[in-house]
Amino acid sequence: MSPAIIVIVLALGWAAVTGNFSGLNLVFGGAIGAIAVLLLRSAFAPPRALRKLRRVTSLALLFLYELVLSAIRVAVVVVTPDLKSALRPAIVAVPLTVTSDAEITLLANLITLTPGTLSVDVSDDRSVLYVHVLTLSSREALIADIARGFETKVKEVFA
Repeated sequence: MSPAIIVIVLALGWAAVTGNFSGLNLVFGGAIGAIAVLLLRSAFAPPRALRKLRRVTSLALLFLYELVLSAIRVAVVVVTPDLKSALRPAIVAVPLTVTSDAEITLLANLITLTPGTLSVDVSDDRSVLYVHVLTLSSREALIADIARGFETKVKEVFA
């Protein structure tokens, strides 16, 4: 049953219990019903939908965190007086554990939208994503960051 119908039923139930079907009393009953639905929303929403919502929210928060962090890193590189020493561009082959086209596309877009990185290509067998980075300190660290961060969260969203 949808939450809106539950609120309407609770409002009508309130009006029936109080014996007053005036508009104001129905609105008051609806407000009480809405509060009850909000407090008991886990009982009305399927648990799977709530888990999915939490996973999507977690991915969005991780993306926002990485977005801010990488923007600061790029800004530091840009304002560095000796730009040649600050830049260490590279293309890194990142092995993928995500398999579906949707997962790979989402991962590649998240990487591309993060300042300082760009998804360049996916291998024909879809097992490797080639990523261009503005400053590379360690290939292993970059691969681990992508695997532990975006790739793990993308897999959770599509699980």
